[in-house]
Amino acid sequence: MQDENESDGKASKWVWWPSWRPTSLSLLKSTETKILDRVQNDLWARFVSLPTQDRIWTITVTHKSLRAAPKPPTSRTPLVMVHGFGGGVGLWIRNLDPLCQSRPVFVFDLLGFGRSSHPRFPLDAVQAEQQSVISIEHWRRALGLEKMILLGHSLGGYLAASYTIQYPERVCHLILVEPWGFPPAPQDGMAKLGFPRWVQALVAVASLFNPLAVIRATGPWGPKLICHVRPDFKKNFDELFDDDTIMEYIYHCNAQTPSGEVGFRAMATSLLWAKRPMLDRVHLLPPDVPVTLVYGGLSWMDSATGERVAMLRPKSYTRTVVVEGGPHHVYADKSEAFNAVVQSICDTVD
Repeated sequence: MQDENESDGKASKWVWWPSWRPTSLSLLKSTETKILDRVQNDLWARFVSLPTQDRIWTITVTHKSLRAAPKPPTSRTPLVMVHGFGGGVGLWIRNLDPLCQSRPVFVFDLLGFGRSSHPRFPLDAVQAEQQSVISIEHWRRALGLEKMILLGHSLGGYLAASYTIQYPERVCHLILVEPWGFPPAPQDGMAKLGFPRWVQALVAVASLFNPLAVIRATGPWGPKLICHVRPDFKKNFDELFDDDTIMEYIYHCNAQTPSGEVGFRAMATSLLWAKRPMLDRVHLLPPDVPVTLVYGGLSWMDSATGERVAMLRPKSYTRTVVVEGGPHHVYADKSEAFNAVVQSICDTVD
């Protein structure tokens, strides 16, 4: 694993870690390194500098058999994957090796998340969304990627759709995996999704604060809270790690000084819905950009949203794929089926 630029100097100048909060940038780095060490192919890790002086933590994976291939992997359209809220590059560990078979795979920590710079985000929904989208475009320019297959999960799907509306000439195929923020909030809110009242009340209270505040507020109990609330994550990665590596990674990603989550809160009416629903803008996607929506069959998200996207793009390629038995984090829980779907899409590009 090649790792350039040991730390984000800009972030380290202003982030202060209370002694009772068991996290630091170095702990995040070491935990992430343990995860990425499982990659079997050629991996390049580095910070990509933006004109704003921010830096985006970036991982590129290329299949080792392509080193001396007659057609170099750089000639294939790269696959770029954008994580969801509270995620980071390490959560793609079950997808990197399988999906780099024929093309380079790029993953990065969104601005304000993981090891990327944590700047201030505006409290205006339009400005917060635009700050994230422009950072993705600056990142693309810095890497010199002319075209890409753009995949986004959850919040990453929302931002990937927004990016494609603004920079359609850069996207060969848009893959939206369990995309957050597409339908408007229903009048009966979470009740329509079947959540019990106590969950609805908890989400309503949490929506008044930065979404990850409780993780920081609980101090040394934060890691145990993560394990208690999201035991499914550990289960999804049991084959790779027999300890709490993934849970520690999620904790260190989300216990940092709030930045990206401030932007998320600006864009959201609650944890589940966006102030500017993407269905109101999806018709702005150019007709010649193919779109595939991927949902988990057991997810709380409604795959019927894919049908609504198709109706709003009647003359364009729009397809919905439902992975049987998959939850919201279908890329991890049903990684084999998910990877097969994504690979088949990539094969249609080149």
